[in-house]
Amino acid sequence: TSFNAFVSGNDVELNWITATETNNLGFEVQRKSGDEFLTIGYVKGTGTTTQIQNYAYTDKDLAAGIYSYRLRQVDYNGAYEFSEIVEVNIEAPKVYTLEQNYPNPFNPSTKINFNLAADSKVTLKVFNLLGEEVRTLFNGNLSAGNHKVDFNAANLPSGVYFYRLQAGDFVQTRKMILLK
Repeated sequence: TSFNAFVSGNDVELNWITATETNNLGFEVQRKSGDEFLTIGYVKGTGTTTQIQNYAYTDKDLAAGIYSYRLRQVDYNGAYEFSEIVEVNIEAPKVYTLEQNYPNPFNPSTKINFNLAADSKVTLKVFNLLGEEVRTLFNGNLSAGNHKVDFNAANLPSGVYFYRLQAGDFVQTRKMILLK
């Protein structure tokens, strides 16, 4: 009865509802790539039911751009139908930002999110209280958009650490606490 797409950071959340189903094996989730749709995931159907069913699928870690999706509903006998096409736009951030890690304090791992307003050469490093570099989390080129890096500090002692993002002329540092 409905098929919707919502942007959440760099993810696209797809939600759809059926009013009834007859011999529904499942749904191929398809995303347009160039001139054709490619299957990127599968969600199992309910078979035969007269009750309303809610389904969801998340397409994760996408770059900024316009994305088109459709569903290919497949029956047990191989017959299929396509849904309407839904389109979403993942916009690149307008400014560079380095967010506070989460969770903080952490043990032993945490996530660091940052946003790039343009394609950039990026370095993300962790330093101890003495200013000594203890880890390089990323060093390379990234496209504009929202990014996430996991930091596992299992081999570091408890304490206060700093993480610094450098992307082009943008530099920002934040504090994090490792509690073991």
